Amino acid sequence: MAMLRRFFKKHPLLSNAAIYGTMFVAAEVSQQTFVKKVMVKHEPKKPEPLDRAAVARYCVLGYAIAPPLLYAWYKWLDSRFVGVSARVVTKKVFLDVAVMGPIDVFIFFYSMALMEQREDKLSEIREKYVATVLVRMRDLLAAVNKQVYFWVPAQIVNFVFLPASVRVAFVGVCSFVWINILCWVKRDPPSADEVPHGEEAALRTDAPEAAIY
Repeated sequence: MAMLRRFFKKHPLLSNAAIYGTMFVAAEVSQQTFVKKVMVKHEPKKPEPLDRAAVARYCVLGYAIAPPLLYAWYKWLDSRFVGVSARVVTKKVFLDVAVMGPIDVFIFFYSMALMEQREDKLSEIREKYVATVLVRMRDLLAAVNKQVYFWVPAQIVNFVFLPASVRVAFVGVCSFVWINILCWVKRDPPSADEVPHGEEAALRTDAPEAAIY
């Protein structure tokens, strides 16, 4: 345990990236396993192999893109708001949820679009990050409430009880559950039946399989 603690202090970015990336990729693998192998047991079609290309994309995002961003973000937060008083922690949690949360989701969808070599890199963001806001505001607010209920307590623990050297790793562990939700949303675009009449165009895209890997 002491060796692990020393490694985190000596190589904070590397150690945090290793844990965050592992949790990130594990979320995608668990989603694929559930959809392609578990759910099909009760259906006539055969289990499908894992999409290795999709797993590779999550490796790039989970190990190389997200950790440096989050590490720099938490380093700035800790230097800007020092201490564990209620006022300081409240500011940190608010900024993390309100500022980094939307940025993180945007980077998730945009990075995936780049690696999938989509012609329109913003199509999926418009469908699931913008159009969903306009078409399904009530459902969105319910989802945001759930996100707040999950991340606010988690980040309070992060900022109050944990050292700065393990911030990203802790977020990675917590993100395993939340990333599963993101992976599911990426696969499951809003149904046309759920969209009010006249607003279907807001969810359309030039790509026939815009929400499929």
